[in-house]
Amino acid sequence: MESITGALGPLFLLILLGVLLGNRRWPSSEFWVQMERLIYFVLFPAMLVGTLATADVSQVPVGRLALVLLGAMALFGMALWHFRGWLALEPAAFTSVFQGAVRFNTYVGVAGAAALHGSLGATTAAVAVALMVPIVNVMCVASFVAAGTLGSASVGKSALALIKNPLILGCLVGIALNMSGIGLPGWSEDTVSLLGGAALPLGLVAVGVALRPRALLRFDRGVLATNTIKLVLMPVLVLVLAWALRLDPVSRDVALLFAALPTATSAYILARQLGGDAELMAAIITGQTLLAMLTLPMWLQWVGG
Repeated sequence: MESITGALGPLFLLILLGVLLGNRRWPSSEFWVQMERLIYFVLFPAMLVGTLATADVSQVPVGRLALVLLGAMALFGMALWHFRGWLALEPAAFTSVFQGAVRFNTYVGVAGAAALHGSLGATTAAVAVALMVPIVNVMCVASFVAAGTLGSASVGKSALALIKNPLILGCLVGIALNMSGIGLPGWSEDTVSLLGGAALPLGLVAVGVALRPRALLRFDRGVLATNTIKLVLMPVLVLVLAWALRLDPVSRDVALLFAALPTATSAYILARQLGGDAELMAAIITGQTLLAMLTLPMWLQWVGG
């Protein structure tokens, strides 16, 4: 347990630092809006390119990892739609619950994998991101369309935003450089590495800045359902699938980590843009992130014990 908390503890402290800075609005709210854009559009894609372009992906069981992660995500996505009537939520609220159950915080996932298993953990996490980010974005946009919160005029804009998603593009560029044998020649490797190195600590602080403690006052059936799926049921299913498909310990730990992650802070932006319940989304993001500080170490300790 000490090694796991030692690896994850600094990550959570950076998030809490972000909470403190966000509450004090220091240096300013606009600063963090622009910083988040820099992380999302430049730094994190650079980290993905640098990791995937130079990684020995043959060490990662890509097919089995995809079956575990995408299988669990698809199953719970369909389960939520099946029980939508029982939840008795307004369409806008349902889309926030859906995002809370299937999305994951990429910054925490990659940072946690690297802290637990070094370069192999980071490589496995980058592969997981390449597999999951396109699928989860399609699923979430589709949920808005199916729930009826998204006007037909916005479908094209959403599709274009999906195609231009910087994380998806970063994964594609990194994979292309790797498979072509070009890699990152000359100074490009060190340059991309320096940019990528800034992504995770700044990203974790930005996660904390984005949290809204006051949103925790909202607690209802939707919050309970999405938190139960994301922090309890999803990790259980992933562990069962990982055992059935005989994933190696590193891949299993990374799969469990991504399954048990809190939802992405970017889900709030999507909720605002596409007609979701932004207030509920803020409550889910904040609650899951704080709860995950307890549940993530417990899951990893249990499987590692």
